[in-house]
Amino acid sequence: MPYIERESSWLAFNERVFELAKSPDSPLLERAKFLAIFASNLDEFFMVRVATLKRRIATGLALKGPTGEQPKEVLASVLAQVKSIVTDHAEFFRVDVAPKLLNEGIEIVDWEKLTTEEREYLGTLFTDRVFPVLTPLSVDPSHPFPYISGLSLNLAILVKNPENGEDVFARVKVPPLMPRFVETLPRGTGRFLPLEALIAEHLADLFPSMEIIAHHSFRVTRNQDLEVEEDDSENLLHSLEQELLRRRFGPAVRLEVSRDIDKRILDRLSEELGVEANEIFHLPEPLDLTGLFSIAGLDRSELKFPSFSSRTHPSLVEVDTDSVTGEIFEAIKRKEILLHHPYDSFTSSVVSFLEQAAADPKVLAIKQTLYRTSGDSPIVDALIDAASAGKQVLALVELRARFDELANVRWARKLEEAGVHVVYGILGLKTHAKLSLVVRDEGDRLMRYCHIGTGNYNPKTARQYEDLGILTADPELCDDLSRLFNQLSGMAPQTDFRRLLVAPRTLRPGLIERIKREIAHAEAGKPAGIRMKLNSLEDENIIDALYKASEAGIKVEIIVRGICALRAGVPGLSENITVRSYLGRFLEHSRIFHFHNAGHDELWIGSADMMHRNLDRRVETLVRIVAPTSHQKLMVLLDELTSGKFAAWFLQESNEWVRQTQDSIGEQLQDLQEFLIARSKASQ
Repeated sequence: MPYIERESSWLAFNERVFELAKSPDSPLLERAKFLAIFASNLDEFFMVRVATLKRRIATGLALKGPTGEQPKEVLASVLAQVKSIVTDHAEFFRVDVAPKLLNEGIEIVDWEKLTTEEREYLGTLFTDRVFPVLTPLSVDPSHPFPYISGLSLNLAILVKNPENGEDVFARVKVPPLMPRFVETLPRGTGRFLPLEALIAEHLADLFPSMEIIAHHSFRVTRNQDLEVEEDDSENLLHSLEQELLRRRFGPAVRLEVSRDIDKRILDRLSEELGVEANEIFHLPEPLDLTGLFSIAGLDRSELKFPSFSSRTHPSLVEVDTDSVTGEIFEAIKRKEILLHHPYDSFTSSVVSFLEQAAADPKVLAIKQTLYRTSGDSPIVDALIDAASAGKQVLALVELRARFDELANVRWARKLEEAGVHVVYGILGLKTHAKLSLVVRDEGDRLMRYCHIGTGNYNPKTARQYEDLGILTADPELCDDLSRLFNQLSGMAPQTDFRRLLVAPRTLRPGLIERIKREIAHAEAGKPAGIRMKLNSLEDENIIDALYKASEAGIKVEIIVRGICALRAGVPGLSENITVRSYLGRFLEHSRIFHFHNAGHDELWIGSADMMHRNLDRRVETLVRIVAPTSHQKLMVLLDELTSGKFAAWFLQESNEWVRQTQDSIGEQLQDLQEFLIARSKASQ
């Protein structure tokens, strides 16, 4: 088949994350963090992708996918792959990372290894801080089997009722708001006991006068995908709130249990939760290695990547970030600013842009999309301040940003209460575009300034995500944005844009048209080439067009972080296509599209990946970069990404991903992100 199955491709991506955890080049606590990221990624995969497959099977939507496999076949294959890799993941922590942590004075211990002093301290801690929070729930005719929330860690217990001698099943939920690993002494020994182990050792306090027969930890993953009816935009907020309540009770899609679990307990859990045998994962304890985020967060800088602080972009160094007279707008008017985060500070650029817009009395209006933002968002605060100052403020809030829905509902309410015009976009489409537009009265004329980016308006994730954006006063582009915002907020007719490709109407056709143009150039003997950097590549229409470009002899370079359904290097199909993947301390998140265009290089950046959902069910934008300085910098970046100077994974003809860390003569290849960090520091 000409495509790689998307779920298998995603699992291959997560295996690349696992490889970072295995790499001796990664500092020790960073390796623990990569193990936690792997586990967190897999949680989301089950909550969404596995849940979707199960729903398709249950509802009879058993249509074959692009690879010819039915959902039932895909699910069986996925679960088999996951069984193997999660066992490797847990074992690797146990036999490799944990011993290395011990060598550095960081130890996750069992109760049996505690000293008398530690046991006494933890016993008091349990009595004072843990016991009051716990709720033991037994199951009998008057107490039904309790609801087990998704991703919660629990203890399943068998106790003997002294009154009738019967065995009773009970459950204790491990409190999610308490530390996952408890330090064994207050003075900081570097020794940690899993919270569930502390609870297990004190079960007699929870079940007095009862014999504890057996106890084991377990964890359930539930379907967390949302299904929201959108018949009426006025009711979308209410519909989403109701669906968020229903999400808590989604069917179980995975059960993780300790390896030595008592069969009676396992049988009871699997029966009550309705999970099949292939959905049960027997793992060494501790379960839930997302808890390693807390270990990775320990104050041991020598075991982490060297600290890095983003620089203020050179064009903004002289700008007073607290200016109330709009200094940043003068800087943008002088020259378009291409931002590359996290190397360029998000706070001193994008946040400052919006905060100054809110404070500047000359600014009349702000229009902003919000997909994901931080809990204490300065972006939202700036919009509220602007509305309070009497400015016209439009916030296009995407309520259905997965797993941020509740936060976005709260922001929407808060913005509405402050007088911001809040809209939720176009029915049936998620608004994923990253857009900001400011209108400023400059005496003789109204000036418009805008920001278009590849990443979310979230200053916290901007420190960890690699993204691109432009701050510009380009009249043509600002006019495009004005018309697009009017389409999204009102009844403005659809229109063609001069500098934007907008999904779902023009983005896919626009890219395919440009791929065909490269093919025409190649057939006419003119230079041609295609380069794309993106998070995921799934869309068969785009892939087929790239295959045709390869058949025309065009060199195609793909840089992809996650899913890639395209097959690379296959004779007669894709022998001219190279696919590589960069992973590291930052999450590669930018999207860039380059077409050689017979020497008239065309560059686009934006929010869209080449996924069905991005191209068909979302409002996405790509913007064509024309400012000479921005254009040149992007070309240099793409040249570096495809130069072969940096360690990367390459997709093979066999569909395997192979990491290349040395060049053809055995010299060690550089790390891309460390190279960019060094260059950023050198320019400060």
